[in-house]
Amino acid sequence: MSLLEDWRNEAYYNQTDKKSMDAFWENYFKYEKSVYTQLLENPEEEVTGTVKELADRYHLPLNLMVGFLDGIDESLKVPNPIETMEEDTQVSLAFDQEKLYKNMVDAKAEWLYTLPAWEKIFDEEKRKDLYRQAKKMHTVVKEKKIGRNDPCPCGSGKKYKQCCGKNA
Repeated sequence: MSLLEDWRNEAYYNQTDKKSMDAFWENYFKYEKSVYTQLLENPEEEVTGTVKELADRYHLPLNLMVGFLDGIDESLKVPNPIETMEEDTQVSLAFDQEKLYKNMVDAKAEWLYTLPAWEKIFDEEKRKDLYRQAKKMHTVVKEKKIGRNDPCPCGSGKKYKQCCGKNA
């Protein structure tokens, strides 16, 4: 079984009681917040190393480092081979700052997108704009249906039913 499968089994499919799972996630979020705090201090630096080296660098148990890599992967400039990674797999934490912020908002991870380090990266207006963009990502906008007697959208001045709607 790969490291990622081990992580996902432990994090999502472990058949333990709710209290244990809550404690597991609370512990994970504490570590996650710590790693992001460190990464955001120098957002232009490309942090690289093996999975094991990064776990040691950020003082994380290996399984939680794998979970962190799984979580940040969509925000990276170049995705890591998370499906096949082992302890000695070289990985990079070079992230796209805007994408990371929006993904944190999308994940409803308020403890992450409100970290003080973001204030040094984006001004308040930019953070608000990214927040709005993230909230709109999954919004479905239905186009207004054209009525038979409405003016034709082609601009001919005719009613839709007498113009482009004739063949519809």
